[in-house]
Amino acid sequence: MHKHAIKIATELSVKPQQVQATLELLDGGAAVPFISRYRKELTGSLDDEQVITIRDRVLKLEELDKRREAILKSIEQQEQLTPVLKKQIEEALTLAVLEDIYLPYRPKRKTRATTAKARGLEPLALFILAQSNGDLKSEALKYVNAEKEVNDYDKALQGSRDIIAEKINEDAEMRKTIRELFMQEGMLTTKVISGKEQAAEKYKDYFSLSEPIKKIPSHRLLAIRRAEKELFLIMDVAPDPEIAFHLIRSKYIKGSNESAEQVKLAISDGYKRLLKPSIETEIRLATKQLADQEAIKIFSENLRQLLLSPPLGQKSVLALDPGFRTGCKLVCLDRQGKLLQHDVIYPNEPKNDVRYAGEKVMALVEKFNIEAIVIGNGTAGRETERFVRDLALTSAVTIAMVNESGASVYSASAVAREEFPNEDVTVRGAVSIGRRLMDPLAELVKIDPKSIGVGQYQHDVDQNELKKSLDDVVMSCVNGVGVELNTASKQLLTYVSGLGPQLAENIVKYREDNGPFESRAALKKVPKLGNKSFEQAAGFLRINDALNILDRSGVHPERYDLVDKIAFDMRATVAQLVNDKVLRKQIDLRKYTNEDVGLPTLKDIFNELEKPGRDPRAEYESFSFMEGVNAPEDLKMGMKLRGIVTNITKFGAFVDIGVHQDGLVHVSHLSDAFVSDPAKVIKLQQKVQVTVMEIDVVRKRISLSMKSNPFGTIKKVGTEQRSPKPTENPLRNKEIERQKKLPEGDLQSKLESLRNKFKN
Repeated sequence: MHKHAIKIATELSVKPQQVQATLELLDGGAAVPFISRYRKELTGSLDDEQVITIRDRVLKLEELDKRREAILKSIEQQEQLTPVLKKQIEEALTLAVLEDIYLPYRPKRKTRATTAKARGLEPLALFILAQSNGDLKSEALKYVNAEKEVNDYDKALQGSRDIIAEKINEDAEMRKTIRELFMQEGMLTTKVISGKEQAAEKYKDYFSLSEPIKKIPSHRLLAIRRAEKELFLIMDVAPDPEIAFHLIRSKYIKGSNESAEQVKLAISDGYKRLLKPSIETEIRLATKQLADQEAIKIFSENLRQLLLSPPLGQKSVLALDPGFRTGCKLVCLDRQGKLLQHDVIYPNEPKNDVRYAGEKVMALVEKFNIEAIVIGNGTAGRETERFVRDLALTSAVTIAMVNESGASVYSASAVAREEFPNEDVTVRGAVSIGRRLMDPLAELVKIDPKSIGVGQYQHDVDQNELKKSLDDVVMSCVNGVGVELNTASKQLLTYVSGLGPQLAENIVKYREDNGPFESRAALKKVPKLGNKSFEQAAGFLRINDALNILDRSGVHPERYDLVDKIAFDMRATVAQLVNDKVLRKQIDLRKYTNEDVGLPTLKDIFNELEKPGRDPRAEYESFSFMEGVNAPEDLKMGMKLRGIVTNITKFGAFVDIGVHQDGLVHVSHLSDAFVSDPAKVIKLQQKVQVTVMEIDVVRKRISLSMKSNPFGTIKKVGTEQRSPKPTENPLRNKEIERQKKLPEGDLQSKLESLRNKFKN
């Protein structure tokens, strides 16, 4: 069994055998979606998230093992590796503990302590640290040596204190205690750099902040770190220094003589110069990693919801990329998303050529039998939507607006140039707008997820971790929905389990040269697509008009014989099993279990027989913004509007209300009931009704509420408490007051409490 299988199983509350089987499948090259969908008997039905956690956790533990081996080798080469030290290193569970143990043995650059040791002052330092009753001055004078640059008594004491300060800094037990103190009692404080108040206006909420580091929300920490990086703020993380000094003194101070006073001076210097900066750096890194994880988690979930947005489906579409001076770029697409025609119309200012634009649109609707008109939500979006809705279109034509975030990025990308080498960026952008209504997943996979506009601080978090997480989400969504083999783009096929860019390109090339695939089995004719890739990919690929009905479904080809046997036993064809609900109810799935196939797989097969190749995404619903509200200037306090959720964060949700500026529904205004996690009560692309709370045109901020009575009164304990006036901003972050200095009695009580807490 893998050396970390039991540890990971304990962390995830699953069986070690499940972890072991998952690790073996991953080592064999199996993709996460394939493992979670088609190897349930081996893994005990672990889902995508659990498989990903196992994959990532084992990598972290193996990295820790490599560092452990390097440290053991380094100390062994120094001939200082004792059995006790080796045991400590082998039992270290975190990188921080491992590095604390290694710190005294780490090869050092020249420090004040190494210089003092070279001058022969280490014995004096040990004498002082022992704090015996011997005469300190007499002992120190023994080490005065002009040749070694120890010119006098004070110089000897200074060097000794440097050695003691470094010893305290390298004390693994002490570092653990102070690290815990930082995490439990540390305060994050900020201060605006003098003279930069105006330039840093967007960070005004953080000009003078003091907040416990263990409680600060991830989005706030990332914002502060960004402001610090941009040289607007100074940020500091530290607990009350008196508490830190007390904890260190409780271990190192043994008496009240002259030597003890020297140790106190060394403690003060060592903490300020060495220990505090070192632990603060660690805490900054640790809290940054936690904030990154939170931000990446939110971003990933938002991306998942966006990719799984309801598709309009295969409809002939007229798409408009709106504009004023440059006009509205217009494209017509067939039901497969193929570009049929493009043009430009000018229904808005300054030309206002409404008549010609209307005639052009109506003619194209008739010519290409247009079933839906889609408008991007950018500049001139609402004006263009109003122009379209004023046309004499039949009710059979759907009119919709879509979020065009990322369309411009796509239009200038290599993918767009490859798809439309002879068209300019305006045409490509309009095509992207049209296609993302037809199938958001198929179109959005062509765009860097960071450009889609559903994250917060995506450029501030660990970029490698972000990319890995977003790639996992895209792969999960693509394989969860399934891919039509004969129409899928190279970019969409790339994310299918077992494929990748090269095989995806080979599939498209084979399709172009030989025509559409008639069966999944024909995939094996694609160059370089071997049995392993076929096994991984086939179940997620669909051929909607295949003769074999199972080729249209999520049933894996390796189970076709099993389905044939079930049909034979029922004296029916597979097609009859699919079409006859009564017949399916007569099947006893337990009869078909064996060593390779269990009930989880059989239930999946049965579900597919009920509706082969069903799309798990919701049905598309039309939506329109409120007429006459097109810009922030049109908003009024208390106005109720329809909106679409465009982004979800820990502090609330952003909602598009059709005024070219998303409004924020603070977490405190998402519901009448208390909400701790916005993602639990609201989803991306959800249609909502909101109330306008405040409009700040200068700062481009719109505050919204989803409460039933946001301006009403709140009854509390028999009294009546008035909620904020409409003119007040109930959502603006309040600065947290600096912690007041504790009275002496309370301080002593707290010191004693912390001493007991950290001494073990």
